[in-house]
Amino acid sequence: MPVVTRASADTRSRTRTNARTNGRASTRTSARGATGLRDLTSTSLRADAADDAGLAANARLSVARTLRRARRALARAWSAVTAVVTPLGWAVAVLAIAGLAAGYALGWTEFVVIGWAAVIAAAVAALFLIGRIRHGVTLHLADDRVVVGATAVGQLTIGNPGLRLLPAITVDVPVGEAALDVPVPPLAPRQQIEELFRVPATRRGVFPVGPARATRRDPLGLVRREHAWTDASALYVHPLTVSVPSLSTGFVRDLEGSPTRDLTSDDVSFHALREYAPGDERRSIHWRSTAKTGRFMVRQYEETRRSHLMVALSARADEYASDEEFELAVSVAASLGVRAIRDTRTVSVVTGEVTPEFSRRTVRSVRAFASVTPTRLLDDLAAVELEDRALDLAATARAAADTIGGISLAFLVCGSATEPAAIREAARQLPLGVDVVAIVCESEGVPAQRVSAGLTVVTIGYLDDLRPALNRAVAR
Repeated sequence: MPVVTRASADTRSRTRTNARTNGRASTRTSARGATGLRDLTSTSLRADAADDAGLAANARLSVARTLRRARRALARAWSAVTAVVTPLGWAVAVLAIAGLAAGYALGWTEFVVIGWAAVIAAAVAALFLIGRIRHGVTLHLADDRVVVGATAVGQLTIGNPGLRLLPAITVDVPVGEAALDVPVPPLAPRQQIEELFRVPATRRGVFPVGPARATRRDPLGLVRREHAWTDASALYVHPLTVSVPSLSTGFVRDLEGSPTRDLTSDDVSFHALREYAPGDERRSIHWRSTAKTGRFMVRQYEETRRSHLMVALSARADEYASDEEFELAVSVAASLGVRAIRDTRTVSVVTGEVTPEFSRRTVRSVRAFASVTPTRLLDDLAAVELEDRALDLAATARAAADTIGGISLAFLVCGSATEPAAIREAARQLPLGVDVVAIVCESEGVPAQRVSAGLTVVTIGYLDDLRPALNRAVAR
């Protein structure tokens, strides 16, 4: 019995221990279950919040895209309206709004009538914009190169490629900053007409002609619609030139083949024999003299001068008293260059480069004009203009001397505002042995000529003075 009793006590002890253990386990299990529920609930809440935030972001993005499209559509509509409404049309629109607002607000019948009259006028004007411009237009210049003072003739070919009657239009032909209006009558189906127009070349330059534009407008001029074609041309207005005698560009004597005092080892004018020096070419050795003297002897020649004409045109604004003087200077440079090209001489016509406005350093170089043919030279001279930041005459001569080799005769062309000291300084920039002639262009001035220290300075007042002035300079 005592044994049984002990066994029962142990059993009750194990039972209580298992009960306590099971209780703690169940408690921990319950605790873990509660924590998992809380975590699941918070995760669900965060997911719902994220979904709400994503929907809000998508909504804001959609609204932003819609507003952007609306702004673009309004901008295109506003651009289309402003492209066809004239200043008078805007005035009528303001009058309509102000008249109706003031009339109905103040009860004034006169303002109401004015407002509605403006509205009706705008509505009738808008009817003239209906429909497309279906004309076919071709632009052609009979001569795209003319001289100052001449007239260029152009031709417009306007056709109706469709099968319907086309209304009358006005074709505008832009010429530089101006425009020519060519009225076109109504065109029957498949009809084609040709209209000639004239462009007076009143000043030198390169002017774009075209593209042609067709204009449709209402009788009151409230709206205006244009259609442009792609054909365009360039009109070259060349400077005036005068015939210069052939030998004037060579300054009387033909310098081609004339020997100079410069010695060389390879030329055609024999000078003397000298003893061989290191660096001499072996083909220059004179073998008969070498056999007689027992030392190597080489031939020495006088370098012959090959004529190279250089015309330096000053384009600096403060060296001219007026625009007329610069036009005269351009004509002088063109006359000399064209004569030299026709005489098949080597010629370089240059002007000083322009320094950019915000450049820290002055650009000390020259711009060479095309001197292959007279037309190419005149095309380039048609575009030259006065510049405040161009190189002065002395700097132009210095840059030309550094760039062009073998100059034999140089013409320096400038205006009356150029100081005599500046002309002498420009002449000193050229190499020794170069004949220098300075031509000073003084609008409506008296022709004159002076020679100082080997420099010939010729003053002319008109282009026709160039030929006799050069003849007088030649005769001295």
